[in-house]
Amino acid sequence: MISTSLAANQQILPLTAQTNARGHLTIGGCDVVELVAQFGSPLYILDEFTFRTACRQYQETLQRAYGGESLVLYASKAWNCLATCALAHSEGLGIDVASGGELYTALSAGVPASHIYFHGNNKSPQELLYALEVNCTIVADNWLELERLAAYVEEHDLSTPPRVMLRLTPGIECHTHEYIRTGHLDSKFGFDPQQFPELLQFAKAHPELDWVGLHAHIGSQIFEEQPHLDLCDVLVDWLAQARAAMLPMRELNVGGGLGIRYVESDNPPAIAHWIKAISHQLSQACQQRHLPLPKLICEPGRSIVGPAAVTAYTVGSRKVIPELRTYIAVDGGMSDNPRPMTYQAQYTALCANRMTTAATETVRVAGKHCESGDILLAHATLPPLQANDILVVASTGAYNYSMASNYNRVPRPAAVIVCDGEANLILQRETYADLVAHDVLPLRLSTPTP
Repeated sequence: MISTSLAANQQILPLTAQTNARGHLTIGGCDVVELVAQFGSPLYILDEFTFRTACRQYQETLQRAYGGESLVLYASKAWNCLATCALAHSEGLGIDVASGGELYTALSAGVPASHIYFHGNNKSPQELLYALEVNCTIVADNWLELERLAAYVEEHDLSTPPRVMLRLTPGIECHTHEYIRTGHLDSKFGFDPQQFPELLQFAKAHPELDWVGLHAHIGSQIFEEQPHLDLCDVLVDWLAQARAAMLPMRELNVGGGLGIRYVESDNPPAIAHWIKAISHQLSQACQQRHLPLPKLICEPGRSIVGPAAVTAYTVGSRKVIPELRTYIAVDGGMSDNPRPMTYQAQYTALCANRMTTAATETVRVAGKHCESGDILLAHATLPPLQANDILVVASTGAYNYSMASNYNRVPRPAAVIVCDGEANLILQRETYADLVAHDVLPLRLSTPTP
């Protein structure tokens, strides 16, 4: 039996979500209530089938829709850990990383450096040297980075020229939160396109670097199609200028940013539709400019891992303010999901242990942290909740664990991956001992022994 609450949220929950005979939510064949009993809460639950399905939709549609070579990169900043990198790699995706730590994790998960693209607007000298050492593709973001790369190559005897892409700011506006718009000109990311002629001169003066292509990104959680189509035209224009300057760049990275459904009113394009539109627009733009098709790269993150995971909490206290609102507190909050505070993000919640009970009460779901703004859901319609109920917040795979913190010295949650009735731990729950493991107490501050 599929409950009313499950049916209403079927497009928000992972693909394997069901209600069992006990009226409990199951994901990947695992009872969420039993998962919390075994692994504790808060608990990130990643559905392997949903993650793999999104990877395959990107891969297969791109291979069918685009006439040239292509590559899908998993934008691992959405959720970078050994398991997510290994999963994406097993589906044939490359990995997009944005720090030395993400690079190290991808390599540790078995991803070859040839399938890793390294982003970042302020890569440290150590990170650049690490990237050169392992020989991944470096997406250069600024002049300092280019100058350092040229100097490092001159200083070190490298067996192959480093692969370098240039990231430019396309000046394309899109309707998303101000903090996650990266394509407009007033952005910390990428070269100013007016400097493109100078960039081409620099590239020609440094043939010791392999100038493989161009990259641009317009933002995140985007539902509109037109900005992505405009980006294709801009990138192909730049590619034509590079070819005219006798720089045989051969890759174009259109970024990612496809939005997902967090609440019922969200209506993002389907993955296949987005890929088909991008492929057609890029092909048309190249044909109009008499250019051979470049290697088309895209880098989705949120749309792969976001819908694939939920977070399970245990309900605690309840506060009723007559004629105003009711607060329900859970055992997590802003430390495991800072997005509501940061981006005013909205989510959908369900009661995992009472899926067949009618949702008759509107409440405000608060976290446990000492912060008035620690609100996970400002308005949630749920069954009347009691202490020890299991509340599940959907679509929490992207930017939840990766942005998690230890605010109030709260340990970060555990995470499990579920598939065909089996649950495997992929992130251990932090302990109080973990919280002080890197603290250093100077001897003069130590309490003297009596």
